[in-house]
Amino acid sequence: MLHISYQLYCSRNFPPIAETLKMLADTGFREVEGYNGLFDDLDGLKAALDATGLTMTSSHIGQNLIADDPAGMLATIKNLGIKKVFGPHLAADERPADAAGWAAFGTRLAEIGKPLQDAGITFGWHNHDFELVALPGGEYPLDLIMQGSDDLRLELDLGWVVRAGHDPVTWINKYQGRISAAHVKDVAPAGQCLDEDGWADVGHGTMDWAAIHAALQAAGCDHYVAEHDNPNNHTRFATRSLAAIKEF
Repeated sequence: MLHISYQLYCSRNFPPIAETLKMLADTGFREVEGYNGLFDDLDGLKAALDATGLTMTSSHIGQNLIADDPAGMLATIKNLGIKKVFGPHLAADERPADAAGWAAFGTRLAEIGKPLQDAGITFGWHNHDFELVALPGGEYPLDLIMQGSDDLRLELDLGWVVRAGHDPVTWINKYQGRISAAHVKDVAPAGQCLDEDGWADVGHGTMDWAAIHAALQAAGCDHYVAEHDNPNNHTRFATRSLAAIKEF
């Protein structure tokens, strides 16, 4: 079964969350992916999910938040029914400067995720483009992160792979068996969608989805998360992207 979800960060500029969830349910989504910025009002979030029948099957949660209060964060995760958690980002001033630093971060990430994994939660990392920029020795930060533990899983953001200048199929094949979710994100043709940071609705950009979908299926990935970092109309994005993914 292919799980099709929607990253709620796409709709951060279209509050309130209850209206966004209703729009997504009306569009045909059944699953969503959260982010820890939504957890300030847990009761309201859970009530809105219950009212629409949507399930938050995965979420981005800052790794430092988990490290600071693993028991409290695990309680939140269980309360919302989240099954997969991914560390989402490192600010520029937090990024290691060399291979040893990235390897150490991978080890630390694995340690942070251990309490969640022990509780049956899938845990791993979500990439942007900076993890796919080769270091002076030719190694990639993403590889060094994933070497932190064989238990770490990857949410591969396909749009950022392309933005970093790589073929997504190559990276899908590299991490066969370890990709627990994929961010299905499209890149607009050069010079288009500039008011949306050059991103496109899924199926309306330049990505070769036939090849990507085939590779993801061969790699055992059954969880696709639609994402657009800056849509100027999130209803349009949700509607067109869900239709495109269903055609894969």
